[in-house]
Amino acid sequence: MELSDNESKEPLKIGDRSTSDVVVRIRTHEGRDEWIYCHSHIIVKKSKYFADRLSENWPTCQILDSRNCVEVHCEERDFDYQITVLRFFYAQSDVTVTDLCNVANAIGILRVAFELGCPQIISTCVGYLEAVPWEESEEEEILKTIPKMGSQAEQVLARLQPVNRGTVVKIFVSAIRFATSSPECEMKDLKTSAQEQIEYMLTEDDDAPLLTADDEVKSEVRDCVNGLLARFVNVLESVDEEMKMGLFEAHLSDLSWAFQIVAKLEIWGDFVDTWVEASAKIVRVAEVAFLLTGVAKLKVLEVTAKVLETVAYGSVVLPSVKRLHLVKVWLAFVRLVKSSVDDSVAVSDDSVVVSDDDNGGGGGDVAVKSDDEVWQTLEGAFVLMILALPSSDQAEILTEWLENKQIRYPDLTEAFEVWCYRSKVAKRRLGLLDGDSRKTNGV
Repeated sequence: MELSDNESKEPLKIGDRSTSDVVVRIRTHEGRDEWIYCHSHIIVKKSKYFADRLSENWPTCQILDSRNCVEVHCEERDFDYQITVLRFFYAQSDVTVTDLCNVANAIGILRVAFELGCPQIISTCVGYLEAVPWEESEEEEILKTIPKMGSQAEQVLARLQPVNRGTVVKIFVSAIRFATSSPECEMKDLKTSAQEQIEYMLTEDDDAPLLTADDEVKSEVRDCVNGLLARFVNVLESVDEEMKMGLFEAHLSDLSWAFQIVAKLEIWGDFVDTWVEASAKIVRVAEVAFLLTGVAKLKVLEVTAKVLETVAYGSVVLPSVKRLHLVKVWLAFVRLVKSSVDDSVAVSDDSVVVSDDDNGGGGGDVAVKSDDEVWQTLEGAFVLMILALPSSDQAEILTEWLENKQIRYPDLTEAFEVWCYRSKVAKRRLGLLDGDSRKTNGV
């Protein structure tokens, strides 16, 4: 007579054919088929699935090797986990997190434990997965697995649950304040990361933006960016005297990022106004070649390109006097920098090398990335802005362009052609309008 588990001098072992009374047959669609000799009172105690199959209420029970047989069909990836779970049934103590080893094992064991109805193993796997860090691939696998298991495993997904808007606004406000602050240089990477995440929160890609900006959010962003602009203007006042070129470059980098944010929220008015008012000072500092690296020159142009494009397309409306000032100030500087870059370029894998002047303080060449998009944006913005100016102002700018040695950039040919056409037909066109006006007034 077979001894029960309690009566045995030694614990029963999985696979012991001499004492087993049931065969667990594990099969896959790929053809794997393994017989595991087990003991019914052990597997029934640990698994609802086996308890149901071996109960008197189950209509039929297969016989294999003169023993009851319970078939388990599984996917190929879970084959080994099926055997692992059966081995856990024979452990002298409950399964612990140490037995799970890692996240991948825990997910596989959890899938099998859920199918077999093993509450103790499920609880251990859920507790482990809820507490440990996941790799990206593991997170994707968890998202495929856990939602099918209902409430008993839902705590695993706690870290992935969406949060309410109030919580999002709080973290956004904290992030925008830090991202527009002036922390120590050692915190530069932290600030850059905060800036990247703010942009991500506001971006619509495959998913909707994490935060849809209302008046409260826009007001906070506007205040933070205006504070950054105010500090930048203060730096312009002191950079010549105190050699704060590093601070100048840091603010330029922050402003380039900040403009993207105000553009997303369409609150760029204050930014553009401040940049227009400070343009002469910015150019004055930028023209001090011995203080300015090539990187800073292009960063100045990057921000300027965004501002000019915004004005050129009417996103921010400025009176013609300010637009003329903006064109005159930046046209000369852009032409100077482009000529300097073209003359000193050493092409290498899409990079250019801009040499400091002989009296420069940089003490060597500065490698900068050549960004054709910036140059194209600037050129297109200049053409549009010039064509929107009074015709006499257009003529003044075009005359200076035709007489300049750096006529190749920016190429104002389109503006010149349009000006010629408008000027030639102006009297006829306006005369027709004047005639129509007289007819309307009964003259």
